[in-house]
Amino acid sequence: MNLKNIASNIELKNGIWYQKTHSQISYPDEGNENCFQIEDNSFWFKHRNNCLLEIIKKFPFTGSFFDIGGGNGFVAQAIEKTGKNTVLVEPGEKGIRNAKKRNLKNLVCATLEGAEFKKGSIDAIGVFDVIEHIKEDEQFIKNLHAYLKQNGKLYLTVPAYQILWSREDDFAGHFRRYTIKTISQKLKKAGFKMEFSTYIFSILPLPIFLFRSLPSKLKLYKGHQINEHKEEHSKQNKILTKIWNWEVKRLSKGKKIPFGGSCLIVAKK
Repeated sequence: MNLKNIASNIELKNGIWYQKTHSQISYPDEGNENCFQIEDNSFWFKHRNNCLLEIIKKFPFTGSFFDIGGGNGFVAQAIEKTGKNTVLVEPGEKGIRNAKKRNLKNLVCATLEGAEFKKGSIDAIGVFDVIEHIKEDEQFIKNLHAYLKQNGKLYLTVPAYQILWSREDDFAGHFRRYTIKTISQKLKKAGFKMEFSTYIFSILPLPIFLFRSLPSKLKLYKGHQINEHKEEHSKQNKILTKIWNWEVKRLSKGKKIPFGGSCLIVAKK
């Protein structure tokens, strides 16, 4: 795939397309490397992938899939394994190099705007836990709409509920958390039509609030109180597996989950 045909500010070096000019991002330098160490064994990353794959199957796209801000390519690799052509667009060089280790071929080390993609040139876009890192989120969503082809699909996830804000969000470079209502309003304002919306990670809000958000609010925070990305022990795994299977089964039927730690949206241009 010759990405140069649709992006004017990239150049190919050693099999990776690089942005010619640097862009500032709100993401910790070590973030991609830390994720790379745990993604394959993390229930959080694996379950998010399972939900995304089910939703893509239920609400399919045509053409190529652009994973914007896709880190180490964990999601892009899963989508590519279903037979879809994927393009990873990630501004962090460590993330791009880790994605290359996963044998992903279409790699762009750039921001979406920095690569200067042509308007109306992209079939489908995924932004998974990315928009919360963008200060001007409404403008970013407008840009996503502009880059998509007519009837192109947008798939996204964002962290849920501002009440769950904690120092973990500060460390991660987040600007905000969302509800289905607030993110849907921003999407509609940008011109998107909503196809499907739901929460996922239904059991996480309470423990996150009790062990992470509340200690932060009371200034009792002593490091990372809870890490939903870690690998769980065998007993926990059995319980979680039943819950995650229930969520995936609901999504496969197009049914919503009423609450959870993340919002998952499908929208159309």
